Amino acid sequence: MSQPRRMKRRDFIKSTAVLSTLAFLPGCGPGEATTEASTPARLRTAHIGVGNMGAEDLKAVASHPRVDVTALCDVDANALAAALALHPKAKTYSDYRVMLKEMAGEIDAVFVSTPDHTHAPASMLAMENGKPVYCQKPLTHHVTEARAMRKLAAEKQLITQMGIQVHSFYDYKLATLLIQAGIIGKVSSVRAWSNKNWGYDGPAPEGSDPVPEHLDWNLWLGTAAERPYKEGVYHPGEWRKLLDFGCGTLGDMGVHIFDTPYNALALDVPTTIKNECRAPTGFGFPENNVVTYEFPGTAYTTESFQWVWYDGPGVPAEHPDLVLPNGDALPEQGAMFVGEKGRLLLPHFMELPRLIVNGAYEDIDLAMAGEEMANAPVVRDYAGESPKHYHQFVDACLGEDTTTAPFEYAARLTETILLGVIAGRFPNQTLHWDNATARFQEEEANTYLDGTYRSF
Repeated sequence: MSQPRRMKRRDFIKSTAVLSTLAFLPGCGPGEATTEASTPARLRTAHIGVGNMGAEDLKAVASHPRVDVTALCDVDANALAAALALHPKAKTYSDYRVMLKEMAGEIDAVFVSTPDHTHAPASMLAMENGKPVYCQKPLTHHVTEARAMRKLAAEKQLITQMGIQVHSFYDYKLATLLIQAGIIGKVSSVRAWSNKNWGYDGPAPEGSDPVPEHLDWNLWLGTAAERPYKEGVYHPGEWRKLLDFGCGTLGDMGVHIFDTPYNALALDVPTTIKNECRAPTGFGFPENNVVTYEFPGTAYTTESFQWVWYDGPGVPAEHPDLVLPNGDALPEQGAMFVGEKGRLLLPHFMELPRLIVNGAYEDIDLAMAGEEMANAPVVRDYAGESPKHYHQFVDACLGEDTTTAPFEYAARLTETILLGVIAGRFPNQTLHWDNATARFQEEEANTYLDGTYRSF
């Protein structure tokens, strides 16, 4: 086996003309991009990653009456077979690079539902081919990738959407409109939390296990560094805990729970970030994190605005801003807006926001959120709501809607999340971020803005 070629991500993506991962496949270059000005009558979709969350994405997309599932790709033959059984007319692939080359003229949009480290390589290759992209959250694995994806989508004027489905749910839209209507005045801070544990404080595994026959381990690793396969460590699902593949609890749940406050308060990226966590191990993310962000003020915040995130077992820590009336317990996941006139609790999820003034709950005047929300039915069937975010993307591709979480927005939200992830490499140290240069003042932290790509 030849030695893998490696390159810095910043070199890989600094020019959108050369960022295609097809460079890693001999004789394979970008396919013919879609250049027709007219929109299609039906949307032919290609799906990269069809197991676990990818299977849910596929189900939601395919429920749209004007979608034709045309191509399926997964490195796990079992997941691919299950998807094919539901969509027998689709062509199947194990390598997304081959699919995008061979199917370039037969697909209209691409859905990326892979582990985080493959989000950018697959999405950017699809966009290089002129395809609209729906990419699961977090948008990317590295900050440089988020900026590159935002830039490429804008340059090619592509329809894009990040998979933060709750962005389209009634409860979250209601909270956004209430905050912007001034229900608690200007907001001075937000405290958000998740008790999930996508961290790992143990050592790296030793030895190796036989690779299952149904799994292409080389393609699963993709651009990540080569290593032996270990059963139950990486695939399926456990990769979220590991530095080289996921983004920890902050990257997984933080994107969902940050989204509404980030959107409601019209935030950009932070100026300082501090993560209180255990010392780095070089393999897994910390199991408990307390991340404090400072942001420039906006029209909806006080001049000084702070965001505190807690994750892991037993969170959040006690704090006066988190005390609920009647001795009520906090939801296991959620966010608390702290404003000049009160607080607004937004559980995650399946609960309406709750207004707290002077230590007591108060009824919310839905008219503050506007006539449309005041008269809308309060949807409690979340299974029924879930396809909305996907269908919004499909309808946008068909020329009948616009997306509400395009990469222009999603990249900034993801960058914010990833800066907190990087701060976990420097426990209890305040890092200073320069939005204009996309660099930390602390030079050693800039090492983690990108990484290396393996040729595979």
